[in-house]
Amino acid sequence: MSLTPDVTTPGPDLVAPATVAVIGTGAIGQDLISKIDRSRALDCRLVAGRNPDSAGLRHAERFGYPASAAGIDAILAAERPFDIVFDATNAASHRHHWRLLEPLGTLVVDLTPSGVGQMVVPTVTGVGVATGRNVNLISCGGQASVPIVHALATRFPATYIEVVSTVASTIAGRATRLNLDEYVATTEHAVTTYSGVSAVKAILNISPAVPPATFRTAVHARIPGADPAAIRATVDEAAARVRSFAPGYAVTACTVVDDRVTVAVQVLAHSDVLPHYAGNLDIINSAAVMVAEQHAAATGRTVRAEAHR
Repeated sequence: MSLTPDVTTPGPDLVAPATVAVIGTGAIGQDLISKIDRSRALDCRLVAGRNPDSAGLRHAERFGYPASAAGIDAILAAERPFDIVFDATNAASHRHHWRLLEPLGTLVVDLTPSGVGQMVVPTVTGVGVATGRNVNLISCGGQASVPIVHALATRFPATYIEVVSTVASTIAGRATRLNLDEYVATTEHAVTTYSGVSAVKAILNISPAVPPATFRTAVHARIPGADPAAIRATVDEAAARVRSFAPGYAVTACTVVDDRVTVAVQVLAHSDVLPHYAGNLDIINSAAVMVAEQHAAATGRTVRAEAHR
C-alpha cells in the first residue's frame, strides 16, 4: 500500500520519487530490493554490501540496480546524498553507519534492533515531517506485536504484557543471532512505550523444527474485567490495519480466561525471494517500505509513472 498520491504522469512542477539506497545484501536486503522495486514512490539507486560474491549483489544487478561491495563507503561516495537509506545489516554496524550518515540529511531506516533512532510502527506512529532522521523499526516481533499491544492498552487497563515470537532457525541469520540481546531490550522498550505498561517481557524462540516453523507472535496480557467480544473486536481492527501493507498478517487465536488475554498472530511472507514461513523478514521489510513511502508523501515526493515490475 502506498500513501503517495495516485499520479500517473508527473507534471513539471512535481519532484521525482525519493531516491533510495540499501546497505546489506542478506535475505532481508534481497527481499527489500524486490519490495522497493514494486513501489512507485521509491527509486532505488544503489545496493551496497561487503561481500563481492554476495547473492544479494547479484539479485540487485538482475533488477538493473547499481551494486557495490564497498559497503557504507559506496553510499558515502555517491555524487549526492540519497533521500533514504535502508540499513539491513546489524545493530553494531548501524551505530557506525549512523555516525557517518547523520550529517547528510538523509532519512535512515534502521531494520536492526539498535535502538538508536526514533521507534516507528507504521499503523501506530506513522512518519511525518516531524519524524527524526533515524527511524528504528524495533524488531520483527515488535512490528508483529506493537499494533495489537497498543490497541489493547489504549482501550483496556492492562497491567502486564508478554510478547513471545518464534522464528525458523533456517531464516535466522548471523545478524539475528548476534542481535539477540538488542532484540529483547528494544522490543521490551517498544512494548512499554506504546502500551504505557511497565511490567513487560519479550522472548524470541529460534526453532529448529522440520519443516521450518512459520513466524508467529503471541501477545499475553493481564486485563482485569476483560470482555472477550470487545477484546476480539479491538484485535481484529488493529490486524486489519497491518494487513493493509503486510497481507500475510493474520490473527490465529484470541482467547480470554478471567483476566488473561492471549492473542496469537501468524505472518506468512508475500515475497519473490523468501520462503512462506519467513514472515519475520517480510513484515519488517513491508514496514520499512511503508515508512519510506510515508516519508516520501510527507516531503512532497510524487510517484513513478510505472514500477519496474
